[in-house]
Formats: sequence, structure tokens, C-alpha cells
Amino acid sequence: MTRPTLPRRLRFRAEAALARLALALLRGLGPVAASNLGGAVARAIGPRLPVSRIAEINLRHALPELGAAARRRIIRGAWDNLGRTVAELPHLPRLRRTADGPGWEVVGEAILHDLAVRGGPVIFVSGHVGNWEVLPPAVAACGRPFASFYRAASNPIADGLIGGLRARALGIDLPAFAKGAAGARAAMAHLGRGGALGMLVDQKMNEGIEARLFGRPAMTPTAAAAFALRFRCPVVPGHIERLGPARFRLIVDPPLTLPESGNRLANIAALTQAINDHIEQWVRARPESWLWLHRRFPQEVYRP
Repeated sequence: MTRPTLPRRLRFRAEAALARLALALLRGLGPVAASNLGGAVARAIGPRLPVSRIAEINLRHALPELGAAARRRIIRGAWDNLGRTVAELPHLPRLRRTADGPGWEVVGEAILHDLAVRGGPVIFVSGHVGNWEVLPPAVAACGRPFASFYRAASNPIADGLIGGLRARALGIDLPAFAKGAAGARAAMAHLGRGGALGMLVDQKMNEGIEARLFGRPAMTPTAAAAFALRFRCPVVPGHIERLGPARFRLIVDPPLTLPESGNRLANIAALTQAINDHIEQWVRARPESWLWLHRRFPQEVYRP
């Protein structure tokens, strides 16, 4: 790997210092106040940014029955959720399962218990819904911790800060796989050893296949389906529902049925579509909880 230039290293250090300061300030506010602050700042600034045009286009294509006012409300809500998710990050290691207040509750815990008793490989699939950072520690607290894929931040020092928060929240030493071919091979080996793997699968991947999302074509990653069919292991959809500032509900759905058509590519396509259908169901129920800011549909959709 090429060593960064001196100006870039200095920029990394300055950015990391600002990140440490922001994390310390948010930590000092407590989880509820930090969440409220993050939501307020994101609501005020986010809808004015050019990237919100992508969210507007996505909503017009995904939910065409909505009017302009409803789209504005959802975009504002999506920014609110994103701001809260970021501001809640420094509190992640201290959040626990609770009856009320900061923390989470669980729906579908029996599914996780059965998976823990069964043992062997399992794949958890989800999307950028609610506070997705809560998924790994919440599932781990129910007895079936999973390793995850991650996309490294451009600043390695800041990336280390974020990774440290995630690791402390998880409370167990598990690998994290960088996105890419090497990470996929390592994840496959992890599954082969009977490990559990978590994947966020709601973003566009040009190397994937064209599946349907909101009735539209959407290039979709196939790794979750391919891994599951290779190991004949359960694929368990689950997501985090936001109930309030730093208050969440982990919802675990029953494992998906693995296709058995005898045609590997057809089976991958069918399972990938089933995963997309689950994500769409979650988003339709609470559209403001999804991250609408990605170019999820074909590129021509976003051209002027």
C-alpha cells in the first residue's frame, strides 16, 4: 500500500482530532440528548444538500402515489434518522436491552435462540433501516453474534475510532471483513467454520444481478444468496425499528426458504429477490427510517 503524502497524513490527523472531539462532546451529552441534537442538525441541513435530490427521485419512482409534501416529510425524516444514528454511535458500547429508555427490546428472540442451539453457519441480512449500527450488539446479546462486512473510511485514523466503538459494543472478538474479493473469501471461510455473518444488502451493486425493488429494476448484491446456497444455511432477515431517541426494537423474521430448483443461478436470483422483498416491506411500513440517499435504481433515472 502506498504511504500517504505528508499533507494527506496531516489532514487525516486533523480530521481524526475533530472526530475525537465530536465523539467526546456527544458522549458527554448522554444518549438521548446526543440523539436529539444529531437529529435536529441533520433535519436542518440535510434537506438543503444536493444529495437530497437523489432521495426525491428515489421516492418518486419507489412510491409514486405520494405527493410532494409527503416526499419532503420522508426526506426530512430520513435525515433525522441518519443524524441520530451518527450521534448515537459513541453511546453504542453502553446501550443494553432495557424495558424503556435508551437501549433496545427484541421481537423474534426465539428464532435467535433456536439458531444458537442449532449451531453451524447462518447469514443475517438487513439494510440501512433505523439505526443499523445497533444490529450486531443486539443480536449478540441474544446469543448469536455475527461477523460483518464493512466499508473502510478514507481516513484510517477515523476508521479505527469507529471500528473501536463497534468492537466494544459487540463485546466479543469477531472478524470484520473488508468489502471486496479478499473479504468475500475470508467471509466464506468464516461460514465454513460454522460462523455467523451479517450483511447489509440494500445498496446498489453493479456486479450483482437485476432484481426488483418497489417494482423497479435494481442491481442487487448476490453474495448473501450465493453463500447461503453453498452452505445450505439459514438466511435470517432482521432490522432495527427506531422507537425514539436512542430507543430501538430489534425485529427478527423467520429464516427464508432456500430455493431448490436444481438451477444454481435461478436459485440465487430467487433468494436475492426474497431478500429485496423483505427490505421493501420494512421500508414501506416506515419509509422515513430508510437511507434514501443512494442511487438505488438504474443510472438513467437520475439524469436531468
